[in-house]
Formats: sequence, C-alpha cells, structure tokens
Amino acid sequence: MLHLLKASKFLCIAFLFFECTDKSEKLFQSVDAESVGITFSNNLVYTDTLTVLDFEYLYNGGGVGIGDINNDGLQDIYFSGNMTSGKLYLNKSDLPATQLPEGQGQAGWKFEDITEMAGVATSVWVNGVTMVDINQDGFKDIYLCVAGTRNTPALKKKNILFINNGNNTFKESAAAYGLEGTGHNIQSAFFDYDKDGDLDVYLLRNAFVEYSRNRARPKSVQGESSTTDQLYRNNGDLTFTDVSEQSGILIEGFGLGVQVCDLNDDNWPDIYVSNDFITNDLLYINNQDGTFTNRAGQYFKHETYNAMGNDIADINNDGLVDIVEVDMLPEDNLRWKVTIMGNNYDEFENSLKFGYEPQFVRNTLQLNNGNGSFSEIGYLAGIEATDWSWSPLLADYNNDGLKDLFITNGYRQDITNLDFIKFSERTLRMGTVEGNKKERVDMLNKIPGIKVHNYMYKNNGDLTFSDESTAWGFSEPTFSNGAAYGDLDNDGDLDLVINNIDAAATLYKNLETNSNERTSNYLRVGFKGPSLNREGFGAKIYLRYQGKVQYQYFTPFRGFLSSIEPYLHFGLGTTDVIDSLEVIWPDGKYEIVRNVKANQVVTVEFASAKPRIKKEAIATKELLFAEVSAELGINYTHRENDFVDFKIQPLLPHMHSKNGPGIAVADVNADGLEDFYVGGTVSQSGVMFIQQSDGKFKRSSISRMDSLSDDMGVLFFDADNDTDVDLYIASGGSEHVKDSPFYKDQLYLNDGKGNLKRSSESLPDIRQSGSSVIAADYDHDGDLDLFVGGRIIPGEYPMPADSYLLRNDTQENVCRFTDVTREAAPDFIKLGLVTSALWTDVDNDGWVDLMIVGEFMPITCYKNNGGKTFTSINKDGFAHSSGWWNSLTAGDFDTDGDIDYIAGNLGLNTRYKGNKTEPLCIYASDYDKSGSIDPVMTMYIQGEEQVAHSWDDMVKQMNPIRARFKTYQPYAEASFGKSFSEAEIKSAYKVCGEWFQTSYIENVGGGNFSVEGLPTPVQFSPVYGMVSGDYNADGNLDVLMVGNSYATEVSTGRYDASIGLYLQGDGKGNFVSVNVQQSGFVVDKDAKGLSKLILGDGREVILAGVNNDKLKAQLVNGAKKYFKAAQEDSYAIVKLKNGKTYRQEFYYGSTYLSQSSRSLGFSDKIVSFEVYNFSGRKK
Repeated sequence: MLHLLKASKFLCIAFLFFECTDKSEKLFQSVDAESVGITFSNNLVYTDTLTVLDFEYLYNGGGVGIGDINNDGLQDIYFSGNMTSGKLYLNKSDLPATQLPEGQGQAGWKFEDITEMAGVATSVWVNGVTMVDINQDGFKDIYLCVAGTRNTPALKKKNILFINNGNNTFKESAAAYGLEGTGHNIQSAFFDYDKDGDLDVYLLRNAFVEYSRNRARPKSVQGESSTTDQLYRNNGDLTFTDVSEQSGILIEGFGLGVQVCDLNDDNWPDIYVSNDFITNDLLYINNQDGTFTNRAGQYFKHETYNAMGNDIADINNDGLVDIVEVDMLPEDNLRWKVTIMGNNYDEFENSLKFGYEPQFVRNTLQLNNGNGSFSEIGYLAGIEATDWSWSPLLADYNNDGLKDLFITNGYRQDITNLDFIKFSERTLRMGTVEGNKKERVDMLNKIPGIKVHNYMYKNNGDLTFSDESTAWGFSEPTFSNGAAYGDLDNDGDLDLVINNIDAAATLYKNLETNSNERTSNYLRVGFKGPSLNREGFGAKIYLRYQGKVQYQYFTPFRGFLSSIEPYLHFGLGTTDVIDSLEVIWPDGKYEIVRNVKANQVVTVEFASAKPRIKKEAIATKELLFAEVSAELGINYTHRENDFVDFKIQPLLPHMHSKNGPGIAVADVNADGLEDFYVGGTVSQSGVMFIQQSDGKFKRSSISRMDSLSDDMGVLFFDADNDTDVDLYIASGGSEHVKDSPFYKDQLYLNDGKGNLKRSSESLPDIRQSGSSVIAADYDHDGDLDLFVGGRIIPGEYPMPADSYLLRNDTQENVCRFTDVTREAAPDFIKLGLVTSALWTDVDNDGWVDLMIVGEFMPITCYKNNGGKTFTSINKDGFAHSSGWWNSLTAGDFDTDGDIDYIAGNLGLNTRYKGNKTEPLCIYASDYDKSGSIDPVMTMYIQGEEQVAHSWDDMVKQMNPIRARFKTYQPYAEASFGKSFSEAEIKSAYKVCGEWFQTSYIENVGGGNFSVEGLPTPVQFSPVYGMVSGDYNADGNLDVLMVGNSYATEVSTGRYDASIGLYLQGDGKGNFVSVNVQQSGFVVDKDAKGLSKLILGDGREVILAGVNNDKLKAQLVNGAKKYFKAAQEDSYAIVKLKNGKTYRQEFYYGSTYLSQSSRSLGFSDKIVSFEVYNFSGRKK
C-alpha cells in the first residue's frame, strides 16, 4: 500500500525579480543562515599546545544530520561541533517559499535553535552525526561519534546517544545502550547485518599511532590494532554488544568514511570503508552467517590513497551501484606542484610487497561491471581532482534523472605543502623540540590555507561529468567538511546544508522547482518499515519507465560524518508517470505499484509487501565466451624481472620494459592443427604450445632459445620457401643500452616437423629495440617480405627509432633477408616510436600497402608503388591524429568492399589529455649537458602550457634544475615558457599528442580515411590486443579488445579499468559495447597480445597474453567450419545473402605484437567467397 502526498507546485509571484534576472539562473541560491535562524559555526580555538602539528585531525571538521525529530513533515538539522557545542535546529518554515534577492535568505525558511531546551548540547570533540530511530518508538534519535586530541582523556572520548523523548527533548543514554564506544570514533552506520529484523551498528574508528601512517609495514589483520573498526549487534532489548572479532571486523584502517550497501546484489548488507593514509579501503562482504570477509582486493584494481568520504549510488542507471571516493589531488597547476612529490615508484612497489593493494592520490569513481569487478574511471569522468576533499554526495540535484556529484573541500592550513615539509625535515635535525615546533608553526602560518569553492558536477549521462560549480552557485571559497542534502521546504528538489570550519554553516536552496522554466519532475519515496526497522533501512527501490531503470538503496549515512534526509529522491526529467515502482525489503518481501504519478511523496509500507514467489529457474542464454585455459591444458605465466626504466630516465610517462607478451598462431608441425607461441622476457624464454588431437595443448621447448631480451612482435611465416612455418621474434624492451647485440631479432627455421632451430645468418645485423613484425609479398615475387617496427631507443625516449623493410631474397634453400629501407622506404628511417603495423591493400589496387601507428605518431599510411617504393598518403586526413597508439586491427566493418581499421590508443581515462589546440607534448633535449636525453612533458592546465612533472622528478632527471628553482613554490609558479629559455625550447626535439581516443578509421576510398572515436567504454584504458570476427553470427564483423598498462609512473597510476571488451558491429561501421554479463568475455589485468586460434573441432579460442601474469584463453560459443588460407593467399571477397559483399584479408601479423589464425569462418549468412593471392590471382 502506498501513501501519497501531493507536493505543492509553486508559482513565482516575484515577477519583477525574475524579469531582472539573467536567464542562465543558478540552480542553487546561497541562503543567509543567520537570517533564517541558523547561527552555528564550527569555530576552533588555537593555542601553542594545540596546532595541526600536535593533532593531525584538527581540521577534519564536523558533520550534518538531517531528519524530522518531531514528525511535523519538515526536516530538522543537527550540526556536530569540535570545540563548540553541536546545535539542533527545528525547521519551522512557512510554506510555500518565495524567492528573495541573494543574500537576504529565503522567505518561508525559518529555523529555531532548540539545543539547550532539547538537552543536546555537547562539550566534547564530536565528529560524525547520525539521525536514527534507535529504539523504534517513531521518533528520531541522535547518535554522535566522539574523539579528541592526543591529550584528551578517555572519559571525554565516549560517544553520545540522545534518545528522543517525543516532545522535542532528549535524554543521553549511550552507556545504557552499550554504545559509548572506545577510542577515536569517526562515524556510525545503522543496518541489520544479520537479518534478525533489528538495527545493528558499524562504528568507524581512527587512532593516534607512533609510527608513520604512510610507510608500508606488515598489516594488522587480527583485530590487534587500535585503528580497527567495531561492529555492535543489537541484542533486541535496547542494548548492544561488540561482536567485531567473531564477525570478522579485524583489519586496521584510518577510517574516514563508511557506507552500507548491497554491492554484490545478494540482498544482504555489505560495508564499504574508506581509509586514510596507506591503509587500504575495506569492502566487507556479508557472508550471510553473521560474518564478513574483506573483498576489496578482489573487487577493485586500485583505490584512493588518502581516502576521505565516500558515496555509493547508480550513476548510469544500469541497476548497479557505483562508488565515488575523494582524496586531495589539486585541480590547478600551482597546488599540484607544491603538494605532489611525483613518481615514488620504489615506495609503491614496496607497499605491494607488504600486501597493500595499489592506491593512487586522486578521487576515484568505481564503475560496477556487474560481474564482481569494478572499473575505476575517475579521470574519464572528469572528477579526479577537487583538492582536499571531504564529502561526496551523489544525488539528482537538477531532477533530470541522473545523479550529479557534490563535493565539499578545504583545509585550514596546508600541511601538505612540500616547501613546509622539507623545511620541517631540516628543522627537526637540530634544536629543541619547542623551538623546532615554533619555527614550523611560524612557517606554516605564512602558507595560505586550502580555501577553495565546493564542487558541483553535472552528470552528462555518458559516464562523464561537467563542472558546474560556478554556474550552479558554488563559487564561494570555504573550509567545508560534512554535508547533507534534504528537501528542507518540501518543494520537490534537494537543498544542501554544509558544516564549515571557522565560518557559519552554509545553506543552499535548490531553485529547480521554483524556476518559471521548470521542465523536470521528481518522485520522493518514504518508508514505513516493520516494527524493528520502522525507517526501512536496507530497502531497495526500482523505478521503471520508458525503458529506463533507476535504482536506489536506502541508507541515510552518506558522504562524510553526516546523514541525509530519510527519503529516496528520484529526478524524472520530463516523465510524469512511472510505469512501475518496486520495493524490495531487507527480508526479501516486495511490492510493485503501477502507473505512479510524478511530483509527489510516496510512502511504501512493509505491511503491504508479500513474499516473493519462487519461480522455476528460467534457462539463461549461453554466453558467447567462456574461460577455458585449464580445460585446454594451457598453463603459462609470463614473468617480468624488477628492472625499472625510471632509474634511467626519471621523466618517462611509462616504462618500455614491460610491454609483452605477444602471441603467434600457426600449424607448426604440419598436423592440420593450429599451435601457438607466446613471447618471453629477459628473464624467461618464450614457450610453444602444440595442439593435440583432443583439442588440448602440450608445452614444447625450442632448441637454443635465449632469454636475453624481451620478445616483442612474434610471427609465424614461411621464411625459407619450404612450405612450413618459421618463427620470427622481434627483440625489444629497454633493459640494455642502445645498439646492444641483445636487440638483434631472431629467426627460427622449421625442419618441417615442428622442430625450430635458430638461424644466425638470415637476418641483417640490426640492433634496434623493436615492436611489430608483419609479413606480406609486397613485391609480388612469390615469397614473404617483412616490415619490422622500431619501438624505442633505450635511454633516449622519445627520440625516433628506425623501422625496417626487409626483402626476402631466399634462394636455393639459403634463407636471407635484405634491408632495403633506404632505397624503397627512406621514411622508415627515424620513423618514430612504432607500436603496430599492418600490411593491407587500402585502395584495392592489388598491392599491399602499410598502415602504421605508434607512440606520439599520427596514423600513417604508406602506399605501395608497384612493389618498388612506398610513399605516405592521406597526410592531411591524419594531420591531427598523433596519439599514444598501440595497435591495429582491420576488417570491412561497413561492408562496402574495402578494408576499414580500428586503432587502439591510450584512451581518455588518464591524466594526460591533448587535442589540436592544446596538445600534450614532450620537448626532449640534453638540457643539463650530462650526455642523456631529458624528456620534458608539457600539458595544458586551465588554458596554459605547463610542465607536467613534479619538482622532485625534474631534479632526478637533471639535478641542475635545483639552481633554477630552489624550492617548490617558484617551480610551481613558472609556466613551461618561463621554466626554460626560448633557445632551449627551440632546440629541443618536439613530439605532440592531439588524439587519444581508440578510434574507428573508415576507408572512404581513394586513399582517404575518416577517424572517429569509439564508444565511451572503449576509452576506459589503453587498448592493445584486438581481434575481429562475427561472434554473434549476424553476418557483421565484431571486435574483441583487451588492454591496460601497469607500467605507468605512480603519480598518474596504473591504467587498469579494462576487463576486456566485446564490441558488436552492425555492418555499417557502427559499434556498441556489450556488457560482460551478456558476453562473458573477460580478460583483465595487464593484457597485451590477443590472437584467435581454431581448434580441431571447429571451435574458436581467443588467446590473451597478460604481462607478468597468466595467459588466458576464452572459448567462443559454438563450432563452425573454417576456410584456412594457404601461405600465398592474401584476401577473400565474400558474398552475403543480403546482397552485400565484403573483403577479408588474411594477415601475417596484426594487432599488438601478435598473429591470429589466417582463416575465414563460415556462417549461414555467407553465400560464396573467392580467394586471391598476393599477386591478385584468383584461386
């Protein structure tokens, strides 16, 4: 049963005021708190014995609690105070509200301070506040978490529980309930963890410790740490018992944020905890037996380092909850450079050795993939940097049906300022304790505090957010901490209340429903739960309308130290009727209500819910892909050593020694079954896997195979014209000096039985650290020639490497390749940092051309001039396509008879951004005359070109920079143009990136192409391995992608958001990303090479090489027949039943470092096909 309360729709009566207002009206109006009766200010009292140096949590501030304490339908407010008493304000507003000019408050908004009368004043250091009906008598109680300084006695650090007497007075009863707590308490969250019907409580804690909070050490995981949180079970008699140990709440953490959620959607409440400093976040998954297990390391690839508050909600309306967590990364260049030390790679690796999960300094947005994994997309979303932040609150502030993001921030004194930190280190080396302290305090007082505006981000509906802080009314700098939202005037939109340090609390009225141009609707849902959970904590609401879904989980304890109103608010955009509203209560009972009108308050009642009827299980559709490595006997783990490129060139954006492995597929032993080779590393030889008659694989060794360099591109092809496949390995990496003999490529010749022997005389003496190797008969002489891409000059990044054209001159069983680069393709000399290449006939003239991509290179196409020379084409079309390209795959994706391409790039989920007008560049030179290349990267920050590196990293690269910038402040103040002289900049070797999206390259004919970015999920991470094929049997080519990179520098952090991707094509050049729950295609971690292989029974297997991890094999659902190309076959023309034709090329090497089966799969959509060799002759 639903109780409906119509909300008033107010007409604007202040006509004259709106006539004079800019049409771009701000969404929020700041309300003069004092004018509406709110005088609370969280003022601190500073003394010589109480500074931030004595008490590191001095400026963490207080929280806000919103709830209706007297059941009059209006939301009241409680502010927690640190060194001032908390305040309770009764909402006595007159409705409807009308707008007055800014600064004069809000007519109708009126609050009364009833703190003393109600008996809720405090005289201790209070952190978090929660409003909860703890005794289930129908009245909101107030629970306060208490802490203090290092000198605060234990008696003054006991939590406070104000029990509502039902007459606007309260009685303190924490001891009677057993909820006084112990230690340094931060915040609480009430929930029914054991499903016995009543509310238990999780107590978030922190502590003072005598060791460095940021130094890796053995974790405390047995409950022995004073920083371990506590879980209290409700005994059912108005008392609580600490059950932390038996429930598995045992892991340490400097807790600052906690939220209850159902993260794995099993209808049992889980607990998410954000922890400060080096201690990892915790995700306590409910085991459904009264215990919890921390699964954070399994669900998340990385976390926020200095985690403050958090919020959990569904940001993209897919019915899955996502997680936002805030840190202290500055947005602007100056603050970034005076607070970020840069690439502390050794410290990062040391923390991993101690068992810490990866953490990076920035806000994170964890997107729920629906399969027990999350992709962190904060950079892509645009919310990663909001300075010293505290409370993130996800809610629909403009009622458009999407959850926006509000973030409070600010810190009274900048103790993270690196000049201050270095000064402190020097000061503490000598002198007295008191003298040192005075000097440090004096220095700190000279540094401006971190006083910036709060942030408001509008959800754009495409997994990105736009900063609307100023446009929506949040331009005032503050020191803000806890915050809460609620509809204070019952007008159908969410207002905001914020607790500030040393300033009056701020109130923001939401003007969405007061606008004379209002177009958005809303629905508010309240709860009337069972007798022991009357507020309905843990209930789930699903709204379905117009093919959309909105989902929310009800818990009011959100953000930082605060609790929101006891309603769920849904913006609906222009929708005025909801098709269905479904409520699922914690015990599993549910109710569905149809055709619910918008713009009202709906109260759902537990009494109306019914048990869910168990239905016979419906057969689920078989997924397209399944992991089968163990089933096929493929057991291979790629192993890297501990070489660190940053020791050679500290300014590198990423390492080049951890870029494999690639995979090559062919029938090595001529038994009709396809085998594969996976590349090795400096410390590990590559391995051959031979397919057996039962479809399983057996590992095979190669005689005299060394492990002296990284295997990069790997390729099977007939090098010596004896009809079997030989193996070419491009040697690469960066672990040896340039021109080292260890960079010589290797060719292993096949004896026809699968035995490979290294040939030492077949290849020219080339000592280039390489990447891609691909083969084709480019000169139509009947044998296969090679292109070998040069990846890097070790120690001289980003100077251009040489690439090579090797003509096959094998005669009379003497295998020999000749370097013809200078005469046939001189552009390949110093071509750039090539990562991938493809022999492909771009213009259907019968001669294979070359498509090439690389790091800081534009997409490049070289036309084959009759097998004699190569010339670059479409330069204008690719003029601004320079990026960090990794790979190429191809297919006739629009079925127009020519080959199109997909190029894997860095993606958009990164700190490094660039475009045509504001490119990302490197200016490389030997600036300090030390004999080494210094690769100085620049990027545009807020419209100005800035050096992208920290002062520390610059000094590691070129120590004389200390003379130019003696401290962090002047370095931060200098733009790139002022950091180096005009002559230095002019003489530097410059490369730039302007396009970082993984892209579809459409062949529009005549040697021309158009480039377009692929869907947003493709941009989550760098794309490396790719394979194309028709995987859903609709006659159209699809694409599989894998990626990520763990070789990054630490201040940016790992690229790890990809879990593998299946892009479904429509035959017109368009693609949609298919959710992993539908596809089953999962290849996560640091994935690199990707190849397809055909089993003897006609099933297709996708092989994925993962750097420093296990190789993965994904089986494609269903078997089919295949045409396997002969060695001389180049392409096929395929006719479809729908009358269309498409072209398929058979590649010797494609995508990233790899080679797939040269085959064509049959389907019922194909009528016929014709096959042609490299010379254009039809078979």
